Amino acid sequence: MHQSGRGRWLGLAMLSLGVSMIIVDATIVNVAVPSIIRDLKLDSTTAEWINTVYALVFAALLITLGRFGDLWGRRKLYIAGLGIFTVASVLAGAAPSGELLIAARVLQGIGGAMILPATQSILNTNFRGKDRAIAFAIWGATIGGMAAVGPLLGGWLTTYLNWRWAFFINIPVAAIAVFGTLRYIGESKDENARSGLDPAGFFLITAGLGSFVFALVEGRSYGWWTPKHPLSLFGLTWPFDTISIIPFALVFGVVALALFLWIEGRRDRAGKFFLFDVDLWRYPAFRYGNLAGTIVSLGEFGLLFALPLFLQAVIGYSAFETGLVFLALAVGSFFAAPMSARLAHKWGARRSVTLGMFLEAVGIISISLLVSSTVSGLLLAIPLFVYGVGVGLATAQLTSIVLSDVPAQRSGLASGANSTMRQVGSALGIAILGTVLFSTLASGTEKNIADAGLNLKPECAALITDLVDQSAGQILPFLRNPDAAGGQSFSSFGSLSQAQVGCFMDPAVIAALPKTAAPIERAFVDATRLAGLVASGFVLIGVVLTLLLPEQPLHKHVAPDVVIEPEPKREDEAPAGA
Repeated sequence: MHQSGRGRWLGLAMLSLGVSMIIVDATIVNVAVPSIIRDLKLDSTTAEWINTVYALVFAALLITLGRFGDLWGRRKLYIAGLGIFTVASVLAGAAPSGELLIAARVLQGIGGAMILPATQSILNTNFRGKDRAIAFAIWGATIGGMAAVGPLLGGWLTTYLNWRWAFFINIPVAAIAVFGTLRYIGESKDENARSGLDPAGFFLITAGLGSFVFALVEGRSYGWWTPKHPLSLFGLTWPFDTISIIPFALVFGVVALALFLWIEGRRDRAGKFFLFDVDLWRYPAFRYGNLAGTIVSLGEFGLLFALPLFLQAVIGYSAFETGLVFLALAVGSFFAAPMSARLAHKWGARRSVTLGMFLEAVGIISISLLVSSTVSGLLLAIPLFVYGVGVGLATAQLTSIVLSDVPAQRSGLASGANSTMRQVGSALGIAILGTVLFSTLASGTEKNIADAGLNLKPECAALITDLVDQSAGQILPFLRNPDAAGGQSFSSFGSLSQAQVGCFMDPAVIAALPKTAAPIERAFVDATRLAGLVASGFVLIGVVLTLLLPEQPLHKHVAPDVVIEPEPKREDEAPAGA
């Protein structure tokens, strides 16, 4: 990147475009999920995977690809990531089924895992002093703000065009980012980076994270301990009838991740190429900052997954109206982000991060307490604004603190590890809070319908509960409207046998269907509230962890072994030192 003048700030804008694209795609799908469920006839588990698999692949590959950026060149990695992400977005937008959409999201995760560490490394290597604090504030504001803008953009596109445009919108954005990157950003890499591969490390971290998240997402389907139904995958069948695959997947995930850390430490001591620099954890800022960021991500992204489902199913908002509610979050984030650098200069970066996370917790708790079947989006906008202010204050400075003591030549490894931890938190947050939401919704629906005295046949009551669970509650609009209670409408929310379709042809059942809406709404309110309180608990743990961060000035110098390849001078660029 140009070392002075207007060019490097234009380069920062190009980096921000790429980051905006991958962050928006982590949240833009949330408000589109109900439409995707109806259009592609997905169940709630598949809907969870659409979001979770993106964060999971993102997390699994960040370390590896951030490392390759140090070796090959960070600008090359960034441009390659933009290309892969664009192709994946086209495939996602054109996907005819849930399986192909998930496959496209996997490819998006690969592209995102190339983009994010490249941008962090370029910033960490090329900006110094006050400019570094400003650059990270802009970069962090982009992440926080675009995470909030995603639902609004996704809601508008889904309501007035089609959910597929939530992916197609990436094409022009990526084209501008590629052009600007080639024009304004120079190449940088680590000349002292060890060459080689680490296949064992790559397998262990990928398999470990994948197995752990699989267990959390699929536990409801296959049974947490006792099997609910047999697992058959790639021609292989789970052989045990008395115990589910889920506890084995959890144990395997933990063991694989422990082995990964052990192997990486050994490879480092032996002078071999490694993916994860265990030695970085001796820096207190890196250690506690990563732990805080991971825990907070559990709450942040879990909330962004659960709340749009509630607003559209229970309150009856359109995707665009849901996005408008989340606009308050974006406004709060953009409002606070410019203040983050000033507060960090006045109070210290740690206090700014702690205050931001505390405000996030206050916002989530307030949302949880306000949730009801009659709550208005305007009322929810107030705590969402507070939550957004917290995101704006915390995100930029936390990232800067995490990398503040890391030598510039190791910035690729450090930024990859930092981003990986945040993405692991995102994937686990969606998996954990999704499980809390859907499990509570299913059990509450079953209980509330039974208590309502509707005199439904047991098999019909069980079928309604199952469809509520499968559709992530998005069947509620059909239940409220007797005219939509035909077998064809219900079959769009799950695979129904002829006998099950017959349930909804029974005049007594059709007459009782609108009366099931209120019990299901109460179950959804309870489930959303519990998910919100769990999310706030995670964020409060993150607040405590920020108190362990060292208070120190933010500084960074480019190490002499980092090669910066300057671009030719442009006539419209200010001379060095301007």
